[in-house]
Amino acid sequence: MLIIGNMSDRPVEDDEMPAEIDFSTGVRGLHHIPPGAKVFLPTSIEQAVWEYFSRRAAEKGIGLPELLTDVLKHGIEINEALK
Repeated sequence: MLIIGNMSDRPVEDDEMPAEIDFSTGVRGLHHIPPGAKVFLPTSIEQAVWEYFSRRAAEKGIGLPELLTDVLKHGIEINEALK
């Protein structure tokens, strides 16, 4: 297979690495997220929605992230069942 349009605009065979790409200081797996990991994902929601779910989380005695994860997982299940 031939790849065209690399950084030097010359065709490169699949097994060639252009000289201007240097992975010598790279770290393997640096951006890998292991299965089951908790990931902080900043997002914005309306204040009324935040207040509702914060109140529900407090009533259940759990954290807001745990409640929102449960709600989203349930929504995914419903969405998949309706396909």
